[in-house]
Amino acid sequence: MPPRTTAHPLPPDLERAREDYLSYLRYERRLSDETINAYAGDLQGWLSWLEAHGRRVLEGVGREELEGFMTAEGDRGLSGRTLARRLSCVRGFHDYLRRRRHAGDDPTEGLEPPRRGRALPRALTVEEAGRLMRTPEGDDPLALRDRAVLELMYGSGLRVSEVLGLEPAALRLDERYVRVVGKGDKERAVPMTGASAAAVREYLDRGRSALVRRRDPGTVFLNRRGGRLSRMGLWRMLGRHAARAGLPGDFHPHMLRHSFATHLLEGGADLRVVQELLGHASVTTTEIYTHVDRGYLREEHRKFHPRSRGAGKAAGGEVGGLGRKEKR
Repeated sequence: MPPRTTAHPLPPDLERAREDYLSYLRYERRLSDETINAYAGDLQGWLSWLEAHGRRVLEGVGREELEGFMTAEGDRGLSGRTLARRLSCVRGFHDYLRRRRHAGDDPTEGLEPPRRGRALPRALTVEEAGRLMRTPEGDDPLALRDRAVLELMYGSGLRVSEVLGLEPAALRLDERYVRVVGKGDKERAVPMTGASAAAVREYLDRGRSALVRRRDPGTVFLNRRGGRLSRMGLWRMLGRHAARAGLPGDFHPHMLRHSFATHLLEGGADLRVVQELLGHASVTTTEIYTHVDRGYLREEHRKFHPRSRGAGKAAGGEVGGLGRKEKR
């Protein structure tokens, strides 16, 4: 039987998946009891975290939840080696579910093991994001499509699945917003930037109309054969433009969503507003974006805190106006 833990029981769907996987490790992979117990502990942590954040079934669990879990584990002070082991366990678990249960997308796909305790992929800098937006060159239909996809993903923070499922009727280009259906079939309205609205309009007028064939798939973004743009097709397209923009090799499509959230927070946006824009059910999930660039927080602290602006001066001296004698 799979190892039991002293933690409170998991919801039935999570517990069944856990027991199935541990039985697979024991009876098919024939791992040692010690190894299975280690897997059981890591898996219990992941599934308990999901339950604590409102997940009672595994369907629909995605990359954001996994990143939230890894960030929370890193904030507990766990070493990079332990975090890498956690991720390896979760990756094996979801790979098993995908193969045996034909479950949906694997949330671990493309996520690298944490280095130096950092679980999240970095956000692009504003300059890098601008460079990426400029990479699709020319006015052919695919260039227009690629430019619209990039502007929309970065400008509105949409998930890959939301972009791929977008229908023309969901676009409100004159009002500059788009209605998307996110996780749990929850619909939300997301503002568009002027650049993304213009890029999408140009694509619809001169790009999509040239790509569509007799049988219209009904989605906004099409492939070169007039069919619905696939997840793999989108990943390849984004990877190609990231390479042309000279971005690091760890670029991942979700990095555009990270950048959207991070740049809003850096610009002073309220966390609750960013939560609404991203379509997060809980602000706890949104808080993972505040961990992406602690260097930015340190720099803002250094620039604006009165005790930091006076670096190098004596502790009791004049620091940003503090310590001065008041004029009578």
